[in-house]
Amino acid sequence: MATVDSPVKESSKDRIAKTPKKEQPEGKFEYPGIPITCDGAEAVVHVEINISHGTGAYPITSSTTMGGGFNAAVQNGKTNLWGDPLIFMEPESEHSSASFCEGFALAGGRVTNFTSGQGLVLMKEVLYTIAGKRLPVVFHIGARALTSHSLNVHAGHDDLMSVADCGWGMLFARNAQEAGDLALICRRAAENCQTPIFNVQDGFLTTHTVETVRVPEPEFMKEFIGSPAEKLVNLMDPENPVMTGTVQNQDSYMKGKIAQRWYYDRVAPALEESFEEFGRKTGRKYDFLMPYRCEDAEYILVGMGGYMETTEVTVDYLREEKGIKAGCVTLYCFRPFPMHQIVNTLKHAKAICVYERMDDPLSTTGNHLTREIKAAFCDAMTGQMGHEPIDRAPRIYHGAAGLGSRDVRPADIIATFDNMINDGQDFFCVGIDHPLSLKRTEDPDLRPSGGFSLRGHSVGGFGSVTTNKVIATIGGNVFGKDVQAYPKYGSEKKGLPTTYYLTIGDEHIKTHSELEFVDLIVLNDVNAILANPLHGLVDGGALFMQASYDDPKDVWVRIPKRHQKSIREKKVRVYFCDTVQIAREVASVADLQMRMQGIVTLGAFLKLTPYAKESGMSDDQVLEGVEKALQKYFGKRGERVVQDNLTCVKRGYNEMKEIPQEMIQST
Repeated sequence: MATVDSPVKESSKDRIAKTPKKEQPEGKFEYPGIPITCDGAEAVVHVEINISHGTGAYPITSSTTMGGGFNAAVQNGKTNLWGDPLIFMEPESEHSSASFCEGFALAGGRVTNFTSGQGLVLMKEVLYTIAGKRLPVVFHIGARALTSHSLNVHAGHDDLMSVADCGWGMLFARNAQEAGDLALICRRAAENCQTPIFNVQDGFLTTHTVETVRVPEPEFMKEFIGSPAEKLVNLMDPENPVMTGTVQNQDSYMKGKIAQRWYYDRVAPALEESFEEFGRKTGRKYDFLMPYRCEDAEYILVGMGGYMETTEVTVDYLREEKGIKAGCVTLYCFRPFPMHQIVNTLKHAKAICVYERMDDPLSTTGNHLTREIKAAFCDAMTGQMGHEPIDRAPRIYHGAAGLGSRDVRPADIIATFDNMINDGQDFFCVGIDHPLSLKRTEDPDLRPSGGFSLRGHSVGGFGSVTTNKVIATIGGNVFGKDVQAYPKYGSEKKGLPTTYYLTIGDEHIKTHSELEFVDLIVLNDVNAILANPLHGLVDGGALFMQASYDDPKDVWVRIPKRHQKSIREKKVRVYFCDTVQIAREVASVADLQMRMQGIVTLGAFLKLTPYAKESGMSDDQVLEGVEKALQKYFGKRGERVVQDNLTCVKRGYNEMKEIPQEMIQST
């Protein structure tokens, strides 16, 4: 498949050429996983449709795609790994769905649930009883900000903190890989200690971000989890009657409540065993917490969820470019809280800072994670609760970060370390303009070696977000790259401007932030040219835009003068194509015309990037991979729709034109 000269800037080309391929774990471990591209929701669904009996789920953003994926498997007649047909039940609310799961588990079924935000809080009454009846269920949470002064459907941890006292274990994933892995780890541990566990991932930021993932093999899941018939007990069996959910008065209630501590004492050992066995079989290591470059660190940032991977690459930058002894700690397990590990990891630091994706202003000692860490150090200072006595504690700072999916950038993390070093604000926030907010000073390019990044400006409903996922799937499944595709979702986006991001690299992409530096900008929405869409485009990068003209001159003269100046100065190459007309001519279904204009962009991507050429694949092989990706996203609409989309890709590839550099430089 012929390509134009790649618009990737020279340094990016150098990274692509010089970066060695990462070693794959095949041969080293028994179950390295099956490489695919998927988002965090799909990774969880892959596990649950294989190991569970059923789910009771009520759809709520951002967990809806998990429930929808499970339901699709039910409708397709899938059975779990032991041949049991799957069951999907959608009752009238999240409270009822939790009650359904309670009854399902009481009858000896392996059950799950998917929820977020207010849905999780609405369940709270039932969550206590599930834990009190020792039902080892696993609920998957797309962590979401709670409605307070306004509605927000995006990432926040206040929903989880609202149920942190219900007696459930609680594990947090940072990416799609971890969301799928922890689904298995949670299930094994829950059933080994008869305690329910939440498996948490950031809403939209992880649930809907497509990444390169190794999903667990069916053989491994079957071995690691075990048959539900052998591990679970039917408490509703009339042949073996058991009393549960009784009424207890002063003479017995407290005895029963305190007696439950015997079960909770088993949770940490069960998780530890599950972590160790999972790592031994797969090579992917998990623990209650994961220190990163903390051995000699003087300043350490602690947190949970996706922005902790961004913190790792920022720590590398601070050490290698600034000489700062920085480190960070990802907390995987919030319940049970690993107090001894926290103190032992952090006690040598001069100062630590805690990031939390929530804000509870009336808790004057800090938000939930901050309070836990402060309490652990208080016990360690007095030698209580099994701590070895310590004679000093680090200074503890804390900040609100990423509320409602607010972007957390390397610049924010750098400002956080500066605040620790300079003994700044005890409490702060990042990412907004507010008196409490730390000011950004620098925002370095921390994309991985071999990284190629794309930012698209479109309109909700144009099909561009799905196209971005298709491109990521091709980058991962066809070209063997690591990918990360994130659309800037919003409930109000249909018909309004939207943005999507894509990074492709030779190694795992850790930066979970909106892209500031990009090699290619795509303008599906021609009106975006009136704003500032070229911001962050690297020197020698490329611009692809929708245009209804054939003559390059007609396109060039309609680009605002200020953007023409930037294009000349940065030596940007400009390409265009009438994606609207192609979609109009190809779509066999009228209501798909608008959505199909986005898929034309895929043809431009294949032509403007070096991956097809570098793969050594023939045109037919590349198109076969493209068709498989299209089948994944459009197959449910029928073969004709798949072929129409493939035709759009081919036409986008063949009909894209370039504005000559002579024209750009001469006007």
